[in-house]
Formats: sequence, C-alpha cells, structure tokens
Amino acid sequence: MTKTMQALVYDKATMPWDTTRGFIKQEMPRPEIDESRDPADGDRVIVKIIYAGFCGSDRGIWHRTAFKGHIFESLKREGATTRIIGHEMIGEIVETGSRVQARHGYRAKDLVSTESHIICGTCYQCQIGQTHICARDQIIGISRDGCFAEYIKLPAGVLWPTDRRKIKLKVAAVQEPFGNAVHACTAADLRGKTVAVFGCGTIGLFVIMIAKALGATRVIGVEPVARNREMALALGADEVIGFDAAKAAAHGWAADKEVVRAVREASRGIGADVSLEMAGFNSSVNNAIQSTRRGGEVVLFGLKQGNFHIQDLDRMIVNGLTLRSVVGRRIFETWHITRNLLEDRSNGIQKHILEDILAGGHETLVHIDDFERDAFAAKLAQWPKLLIEF
Repeated sequence: MTKTMQALVYDKATMPWDTTRGFIKQEMPRPEIDESRDPADGDRVIVKIIYAGFCGSDRGIWHRTAFKGHIFESLKREGATTRIIGHEMIGEIVETGSRVQARHGYRAKDLVSTESHIICGTCYQCQIGQTHICARDQIIGISRDGCFAEYIKLPAGVLWPTDRRKIKLKVAAVQEPFGNAVHACTAADLRGKTVAVFGCGTIGLFVIMIAKALGATRVIGVEPVARNREMALALGADEVIGFDAAKAAAHGWAADKEVVRAVREASRGIGADVSLEMAGFNSSVNNAIQSTRRGGEVVLFGLKQGNFHIQDLDRMIVNGLTLRSVVGRRIFETWHITRNLLEDRSNGIQKHILEDILAGGHETLVHIDDFERDAFAAKLAQWPKLLIEF
C-alpha cells in the first residue's frame, strides 16, 4: 500500500490568507495505525473515503472569510503548515486499532459517516451530556486534518454506521450537514406551526423538508437568490419571499420592512410561530426576530463573526420572544433522528436530496483526479452542494 495519498489542502506557507482563494491538490502522507508509537491508536480506524461533501464552512475557508483562527492556531500546535480540509463524508473502514471491535463494534469493510466534532469526553459539558458544545472539541477539516483525502484516521467513538441498502451513498455523504438542520428543527416544537426559514441555502433547504416531516403546517422561505427560491418551492415550501440582496445590504443591519411585512402577511397576519435564521447576516437575524409573533421562537443557526445589532431589543423582550442558538448536532441523538428521516422513503427527503439538491449526483460530482481550482470554483458558484469522489 502506498505511503501517500491525494488530498485537497490549505497551505499557509504558500497561500497567504488575505490574497489567495481556494485549495490545492497535494500528495500527503497516508495516515497509519501505529499503537507502538501512539497507544491511543488502539481506538482509532482508517477510513477510505468514497464521497465527501463540500460544506458552507468549506466555502468560508475557500473564500478566506471564516475559520482562519481555528486553522492557524491548530497548525501552530502541530508544528505544521498544511491542513487537509473537509468534514462531511461516507467511507469504508479499511483498518482498525486493536480495541475498536471490542469497544465500539466496528470492523474492516463497515460503511461509516462521522460526527465532525471530536469531543474530549472530560470537560463539564461532556460530563453533563452537552457533548455538542464540548469545551475542547476539535473539528475535522478545520482544527485537525479532514476528509478531502483518500484516507482519514478517526476515533472510532465518533463514527456513525450507515446501511447502504437504505441510504444511497451520495446522500449518506451529507448526513452531517443534514443533521445540522435536524438539530435546528428540533430546537423548537414545529407541530402544527407556521415556520419561516430565513436563508434557503443547502441547510435552509434541508430545514424546509425536515420542518414539513416534523409536522409544520406551513413553511415560508425567505431567500434573495432565484434559483434557491425555485428549489425551496420544489422541496415543499408553501411560499418563498424574495428580496434584493444589494438593496437589503444598503440598509445595513436593520430588518427589511418589506420582508417582515410579507412574512407576517403569510403567517395569518400575526407572524411566524417559529423562525429559523440560517443565513447569519445581521439584517437577516433582525428580519427573523421582527417577523416572529408575540410569544414565538427564533432559532439562530447562521454564523458570521463579529458584533451584531439587535433591532428594538425592548420590543423583543416585551413580545416574549425566545431565542435559541444551535450548533452542530446533539451527539448522537440528532444522528438517530437523521437516520430515521432519511431511511423513511414516504417523506421524499432522500429523493429530493439526490435529485434536486445534488442534481442527480452528476453535475455536482467532482472526482479528485479531475480537481482543478478554477473549474471547481465555477461549480461552487453554480450549485448549492458539491460532492468530491475518491
């Protein structure tokens, strides 16, 4: 077996953060299980990647708008300059440490996805069951090497078994981001509710399908991009409200009065019962808050760095709104719900992911052998979700 592998990486030594974009394809050392050097390898596995999903976080790194601190600090700790990117995957175990089968039940040839947050298991949050907000977690593809590579070494405790007879492989590659949407949708009770989704990118599109499957009676999308609005309707949104992103940007952090009016009109004139903010822009957060009825709930998932302004904070308090922030997935509660939603063919979710979001898995698929930065960038601009094949 070869000692190297192909991988997509960010190299801080040759790619200055502020003046470059994208990743490069590079030969990297193939990970190995070596318990004589590191006894912890007894609980680790080597997974051969089949498909890896390109996430919104990966877009942030590609465009140098997110995760610089996480990457640079972790590389400094490792004494390295190169980070393999990627954290969404489906693959096959090809090698296991000596304790893996007895402790975790995995063996070679098992098909697995993975939780992307590698938790410590010992901090206060981990001890009380809040492992998804572990104080010392590492994120694969950001603070440790990821899955945009032919092989990855992972702790067996974060793996998630997947049945290829029930979930198609290309869909299985996006279980992790789908789980983000599941976590957001389970942060509030959506049964019988009017739900507004602010931002219909990939995770927002997942939210639309999940909200319907979890019992929402009406789902309203809010999205500036025409292609995404069309897809949101195809995936089950009852109504999608468009707006001019450039015009909205001119208003800065404030809510768009026309968007708020439209959402309230589409919500029996009183506002959404639950608003899920998936875009992360300051104005979008205020749109969500202003569009929610008195006593309603706002779920915050969209992520941007820096300070935000909350519009009319006094009215938010007087109106009795509940704000909930959501990160990652509840480990492994969210994964069980994710599996049930994807394996249930009656809700159409798996079919929609493959045929609509992944466009059948053809145009959205790039083999690692064919990766070329400019061509890949063009696909990123065209599709909400890409898969890399290995």
